Amino acid sequence: MLGPMDLIALEEIRQTKYRYLRCVDLKLWDEFAGTLTEDAVAVYGTRVFGDPLRLEGRDAIVEYMRANLGPAVITTHFAGHPEIEVDGDQAKGSWCFDDTVIAMDYRLLIRGSAFYQDTYRRDADGRWRISSTGYERTYEFTVSLDDMPSLKFTANRWATPAAP
Repeated sequence: MLGPMDLIALEEIRQTKYRYLRCVDLKLWDEFAGTLTEDAVAVYGTRVFGDPLRLEGRDAIVEYMRANLGPAVITTHFAGHPEIEVDGDQAKGSWCFDDTVIAMDYRLLIRGSAFYQDTYRRDADGRWRISSTGYERTYEFTVSLDDMPSLKFTANRWATPAAP
């Protein structure tokens, strides 16, 4: 049976993962960095990039995201069904997620799903952070935006406004 402290830890870990995903989608890189331990490791198994991408250290993860998920790349991530086990100041978890990536410069839509496998650590400041994260896709597909002639974006917060 879980004790009250475990329930608090579970909620804090869930909030950390949700913040991680929100910050990626909204490109809030400083806040995103705050979800990761300094020595965090990320392994993203996205087939469109070939072999899994391995990034070591918070700075490397943040810099990769900042450089590759700029304004011309729109993302949405939905994660749920968390299975989290807490052991003192360490935890591990699994999350099912679906995502959409629209790479405007490449005229490409990527959709996929996977299960994140994460580890977490409560740092000296008492905050839970992701110490490792990664996934291998369960499926992924790509579609050229040019194959969808009726496609029209009615909202895109990163688009440059059209000249009058």
